[in-house]
Amino acid sequence: MPTYGYECKSCKHTFDVFQSIKDEPLKVCPECGKELRRLITGGTGVIFKGGGFYVTDKGGSGGKPKGSSSAKSSGDAAKTGPAPESPCAGCAKPEACPKAANN
Repeated sequence: MPTYGYECKSCKHTFDVFQSIKDEPLKVCPECGKELRRLITGGTGVIFKGGGFYVTDKGGSGGKPKGSSSAKSSGDAAKTGPAPESPCAGCAKPEACPKAANN
């Protein structure tokens, strides 16, 4: 249900009320009993649900934020070892691998 803000025209008392959209606006101030006016408020912020709204959600980026480099430094290469000789060098079943058939 939406939240509506009200202000008394006489005593300036302000308050919020949860009301259905179908409900009639309040007319009487709970403090002084005089006339109210409904305030126009900004509502709540936008909530994005699902993928595709953030930099890390874009396909093909591998979850890396902008500005990150995919190039490895020479210190990183020493830690991971040499690159495999073929696309299937680390494959458990190279004879069944479609990449091995293409070589």
